[in-house]
Amino acid sequence: MSAPTSADQPAALSAARWCDPYPYFAWLRRHAPAHVVRRPGQPAVWQVSRYEDVRALLTDTRLSKDPARVPGYVPGPAGLNRHLVHADPPDHTRLRTLVNSAFVPRRIALLEPLIAEVAHRLLDRVEHSLHIDLIAEFAAPLTFRMICAILGVPEHLDTVATRETLMATISPGVPVDPAGAETDLHRLLDDLVAAKRAGSEVAGVDLLGALVRAGDASGVMSEEELRSTAYLLLLVGHDTTMNLIGNGMLALLGHPDEAQRLASDDQGPRLVTTAVEELLRYDSPVRDATFRCAAAPIELHGHTISAGDIVSLLIGSANRDEERFKDPDRLDLGRTPNEHLAFGYGPHFCIGAALARLEGAIAFPLLLQRLGPVRPAKPAAELPWRPARVMRGLAALPLIRR
Repeated sequence: MSAPTSADQPAALSAARWCDPYPYFAWLRRHAPAHVVRRPGQPAVWQVSRYEDVRALLTDTRLSKDPARVPGYVPGPAGLNRHLVHADPPDHTRLRTLVNSAFVPRRIALLEPLIAEVAHRLLDRVEHSLHIDLIAEFAAPLTFRMICAILGVPEHLDTVATRETLMATISPGVPVDPAGAETDLHRLLDDLVAAKRAGSEVAGVDLLGALVRAGDASGVMSEEELRSTAYLLLLVGHDTTMNLIGNGMLALLGHPDEAQRLASDDQGPRLVTTAVEELLRYDSPVRDATFRCAAAPIELHGHTISAGDIVSLLIGSANRDEERFKDPDRLDLGRTPNEHLAFGYGPHFCIGAALARLEGAIAFPLLLQRLGPVRPAKPAAELPWRPARVMRGLAALPLIRR
């Protein structure tokens, strides 16, 4: 199969990847469903864009999650990569089992009153504001507060500075010195673990305390795995749902008829479950699946993915595949069925899916009701997107009341 020439590709791919990747994704699905990107001195990266291929490869044992298979490749902060996202069985099974109980739906449901309370409190603060940044003033503090509650992070560390230190490790442009961010992050995690060992407990789930005790008592978790897992849960428990709320509200503001359906008293309560699923599909908070590399050769669409090549499974593209979803570029809050891949699929299915769904189900109707008529303060093309490697999320969503 011959690859299309660069002239066939949409213009300004690098810029579009952050602001609007969907024309590029459509081009990939149509012309190059297994597209290789080669750069000097780096491993080949295969972009897989069609739904059926992405879903199948998410469970393919020929793909490994272990970054050590790619010499010189470091997927995150040094010393903080020994967690379940970067592990194959049996390590993945062991690590996931340790954290899974805190995220089962019945335990997450117990957080509903706290989520609603924090959401109302945040909206109280901007009740009379003409200008609002939905990310900084609502989505970021709400989602960080919830993952801190689950982990048992002390209240004095649930701060903007802590969030910015965390986000600086994955997103250039965060107002924190990148060179010092990793040092600050290691110090933060060391302090958290030390506090748990000293007997500091926080009311609630306190997952981090449970992990420290389990590791110390039985040796089932190494020190590096403990800190890496704390980092992972703080990051993804916050970042993905923050992106869901930001991306979802932007989509709703661009589709006022659908927003009105969700805000209305007669439809909203019945619609909210499918609405959250559709917002997850329409502009997925995770653009590319987390790290995978080929452990054995894989044949795909006439190409051979060699062992050691990185495979980028484009979730954002799969969720707009016209072969799987009718009118995929249309937002339909009542869409059923809706087997999107926003949370992945298979053994690495997102452990925080229940939390994200609950936060979205509370946040979207509440925002539409309490903010009243609002619009983005900038045209959609001028909104700032964070240039993260895996996630897709707005750096800011400035709104103005009409």
